Amino acid sequence: MLTWLLLFFPLWWALGLGGVIFFVAAVPMAVSLWRRRSVEVPPGFGVWLVFCGIVVVSLIGIGLHPEGTLAPHSSGLILGAGFRIVGYVSVSVICLYAVNLTEREFSRRALINLFAATAVITVVGGIVGTVAGTFEFTSPLEALLPASLDRDNFVQSLVHPQAAQVMNFLGYDTPRPAAPWGYTNTWGNMLAITAPWLAVAVLSFRVGAKAKVFAYATLAIALVPAIYSMNRGLWLNLAVAGVLAAVRLGIIGRWWPLVGLVAVTAVALLAIAVTPLGQVVAVRAANGHSDDGRTYATVQAMSKLPSSPVLGFGSTRQTAGSGDSIAVGPTDSCPRCGGRTLGGNGQLWQVLFAHGIAGGALYVGFFGVILWRFRRDHSAIGIVGSIVMVMSLTSMFYYNALVAPLVVTMLCYALLWRNERDARLGEAGGAA
Repeated sequence: MLTWLLLFFPLWWALGLGGVIFFVAAVPMAVSLWRRRSVEVPPGFGVWLVFCGIVVVSLIGIGLHPEGTLAPHSSGLILGAGFRIVGYVSVSVICLYAVNLTEREFSRRALINLFAATAVITVVGGIVGTVAGTFEFTSPLEALLPASLDRDNFVQSLVHPQAAQVMNFLGYDTPRPAAPWGYTNTWGNMLAITAPWLAVAVLSFRVGAKAKVFAYATLAIALVPAIYSMNRGLWLNLAVAGVLAAVRLGIIGRWWPLVGLVAVTAVALLAIAVTPLGQVVAVRAANGHSDDGRTYATVQAMSKLPSSPVLGFGSTRQTAGSGDSIAVGPTDSCPRCGGRTLGGNGQLWQVLFAHGIAGGALYVGFFGVILWRFRRDHSAIGIVGSIVMVMSLTSMFYYNALVAPLVVTMLCYALLWRNERDARLGEAGGAA
């Protein structure tokens, strides 16, 4: 089922199911878990379950109306809150399903290969978004929706396939890769957390020369959409991954992989410096289009939190107007203009605003527990899995994690535990 979920994600995206396929897949996985004699729970999962409980309990604040926000419309708030609750439940089920698979049912190597394939899919989608940024079409599911739902921006984001998000913050229309993950930020997040596994797949297992060349070529090609996406969060995540990998490899004395990492980094920087990619980086650095809006949304979200500090407001809210004027609002020509979504500019801000300090502390604490629990795993799985957990903590300031990135992150958590458990049981298949 994991293979059908991730390897065939482009199909679900084309059908208009990309936004909900994780919810759908969680159902048969839950049935599979129910039929097992016992369900194993990995270390630290209790913290995650308490966080999910806080998400549900925080619904008691959904009727609150923080000052400076639009009056809450119950249907919209409940839709958003329901989406997040179902999302967290689905993520939990998918994680437990992966944990309870044996090496014979679905090996650690198979899971790593699935991550690697997801990285390839992400790179291909990035190339399409770069060279054919205006490509979009009406999905079968979208065509079946009533007009009232089809006009909703949130519903559109779930069912309408598009290769890129076209933005104008440089003074001209700029396509930023999004396929097949819906948003440019989600695309960047997925690339950062899956690309390292592509390297693990060919470096830690015996594979043919053609597979290695293909993997190296894919990682090299990925540099193009990664730069042209102008996604600074992605750039930061890749830098974090590189530094952490270097530190971990240095600590355990694996010098050849460390030399290789340094060499690859040097080549990438040289390519950026001597090709048009460098100009794209410079232009993006000089145009912090989203900085003011993100800062405004973050400040506004945190300024409302004292009104309901422990459990938050149950869901996100829209500000009345923008940072420039309360009169700014959506129009027919610019339906997304106006109010900012409080909690829409980063997982941390969303969790704090919607689920309060209790939710925020548990969410951050969960990843802290994982990092501490597996700190002594110096295998390729241990190093890369821990790096993914750290990237979850760094990216939460500027990326929202639901749904696809959080699913892959929790599958990495499942892989970390299986690597320890199955290695202890003496089962073959783990990465060195």
